[in-house]
Amino acid sequence: MSADVAVSVAVLVGVVALSDAARRLLSRALADSGLREYAVELVSTFQLCCCTHELKLLSEVGGIEPRLALTFTYLAAVVHGLTFSGAIGNPSGALEHAYHSRLTRACALRRIACQFAAAAAARAAVPLIWGLGLSGLHVRHKLLGYQCISAIHAPVPQAAAVELGCAFAVQTVITHTRSVEEKYRVHAVAAVIATVVYAGGSLTGAVFNPALAFSTQFPCSGSSFLESCVVYWLGPLLGMMSSVLLFDKLLPLILRRSPSLHLPVDGKKTT
Repeated sequence: MSADVAVSVAVLVGVVALSDAARRLLSRALADSGLREYAVELVSTFQLCCCTHELKLLSEVGGIEPRLALTFTYLAAVVHGLTFSGAIGNPSGALEHAYHSRLTRACALRRIACQFAAAAAARAAVPLIWGLGLSGLHVRHKLLGYQCISAIHAPVPQAAAVELGCAFAVQTVITHTRSVEEKYRVHAVAAVIATVVYAGGSLTGAVFNPALAFSTQFPCSGSSFLESCVVYWLGPLLGMMSSVLLFDKLLPLILRRSPSLHLPVDGKKTT
């Protein structure tokens, strides 16, 4: 492992450790105030965005091997899943919770506000960390003026479809693993996240999270604000909605309308 990669890993560990300490402290301090869930949402989304910034830097500027980048993506997803403490970290996920009445609409909107606030805070904080010059990679990126280049490498409709497909896959596995024990569930979700990053990362970066995209992809040279909104906000939202509608509405309707086939003793199928 190179020195730059080792420093980035140390930064990732430090961000997670500090975020976890802040979550525990705020959870105790705000336990009876009704603000605990919003504080956890803020800290957890901040953790997600900061870690993704560092992983993005390693991949795009550090030039690490794709296999190593995917390994880091998988491990980061597992860590986030185990440490989020009830946070969602994704506006599309908050809307899905509101649709299924696991959150009130007002609560979902407040959580989304917290997610975007944390995304903006991470975007402001990460350059300060890089500015410390902890590694040669950080120094080189500072000399480049922390330049951000758009990850959209396809026509906007195709790029939006990629983000839609990524969000659909992740939302589907999240929905269908809710009954699985958490320590196993996080690995299933992380495996799907790594898979969609492998499949769509070269075209859009495979962000599939509007708040995370706001932190890591806005504004980046090479695409307009409107193009980024279509790809990174509309695409994931439609992907989440497609998954919910398919498994909540369409499939049950199709199954109810399909005739049941019975196999009697004589071996002939009847309805």
